[in-house]
Amino acid sequence: MDDGQIDLGPTDADVVVEAARSAGVKLVRFEYCDVSGVARTKAVHVSQLAHKLVEGVGLTRAQMAINLLEQMTDVDGMEPVGEIRLVPDLDTFSVLPWVPASAGILCDQLDHDRRDWGACPRSFLKAMVSRAAGMGITIQASFENEYYVAREQDGRYVPFDLLDHAPVYSSIGHDLCAELMIETVDALESQGMTVEAAINEFGPGQQEIAVRYADALRSADNQMKFRDAVRGVALRHGLLASFAPKPYPDRIGSGAHVHFSVWDAAGQRNLLYDPGAHRDLSRLGRQFVAGVAEHLPALVALTAPSYNSYRRLQPSAWASATTAWGFDNKEAALRVASPFYGREEQSYNIEFKPSDASANPYLALGALIACGLDGVERELDPGEPCERDPARLGPEDLLRAKVRPLPSSMAAALDELEKDEMLAGAMGDLLFRCYMTVRRSEEEAFSAADESFEIHNHFYRF
Repeated sequence: MDDGQIDLGPTDADVVVEAARSAGVKLVRFEYCDVSGVARTKAVHVSQLAHKLVEGVGLTRAQMAINLLEQMTDVDGMEPVGEIRLVPDLDTFSVLPWVPASAGILCDQLDHDRRDWGACPRSFLKAMVSRAAGMGITIQASFENEYYVAREQDGRYVPFDLLDHAPVYSSIGHDLCAELMIETVDALESQGMTVEAAINEFGPGQQEIAVRYADALRSADNQMKFRDAVRGVALRHGLLASFAPKPYPDRIGSGAHVHFSVWDAAGQRNLLYDPGAHRDLSRLGRQFVAGVAEHLPALVALTAPSYNSYRRLQPSAWASATTAWGFDNKEAALRVASPFYGREEQSYNIEFKPSDASANPYLALGALIACGLDGVERELDPGEPCERDPARLGPEDLLRAKVRPLPSSMAAALDELEKDEMLAGAMGDLLFRCYMTVRRSEEEAFSAADESFEIHNHFYRF
């Protein structure tokens, strides 16, 4: 594939237009993510690009009230009357090497006054980044994705694995998917992402790719581009890449773990790291962890939001089923990752595990930041770190570590979110009402249907 990355220099609309024309682009996708986690787009011909980069593309207010099943829900303020605008962030422009003569650009949803209309997930994340900045904090993050590669045969999704199945992390598994993975890595790097690892995971046909961290907004943008690239390259090979949390009920699930670190305003000092503290976790770091843990039963409604997500969040499945935190504990919801020798401060980070790729990345990361900041503002304490699988702890140990179970269903998670005044306030009235209405409609539909309906309608949506 051709190298799709364009060095824009100054982010000027004329430069973007020239870059598109020079690359032979005919169509530019103006992309956004709805509250169901579905990436949506309206394509603009290159002849119209110059003014559309400035004025945006029209979108009906009702579009954000569509659920995962493409059903319109009834949200006050989102009737099919009135329009908003998809206004692009010029820094996110990139040529798409897996599809002919096409490029993509990520957009904010703005009203006619070019301000957030109240239900823009990307603007929500920007607001949380701004809130952190007001506290002298910047967030670095990365989404670490697992996904299945499959073929559709006779109405079934068959994992792409010539064996059943290749050993996890094996050279056999690497060789089986090497051509596809190298082409995928090239597509990601052409869009400015640095790939750090690409491995065959535990399930048959299951892969994992880790990309380097970025500031919070770019991290969520990268997640959008990541899913597009992985799906698009797989499709060129006649394959489907599924980011569903549990596309095979009898196989291991797929997460999109969020690795994050907390830095000072200049991005020079890692505020999680204190070599004088217990295992180097700073007081501020403990407070941030405590805030996330306190709100976690509600937070998962945004980070593991789909009906299918709760098949994955099971005890002793390395996905986390409780609010536990700990040091290098793969069963904890918040794992303080051990740093690398010689790069202790630079590599000190926390892995948030109850997250998957069915989430809107702007909502998920924005909510995670809001919870952590709440812990810092209130100087919360997370309790003792969990040193074992929480499922093996007795009542006293669970109490000392402040471990509580996470919701076991989409309905229960939405109930917790509805009660969480901090998260509701952070999201704002329209976005919160939209999210609750759309997600409740999905829960009602899937709870009334069977397993095959659930799998079919989650497998290739994200």
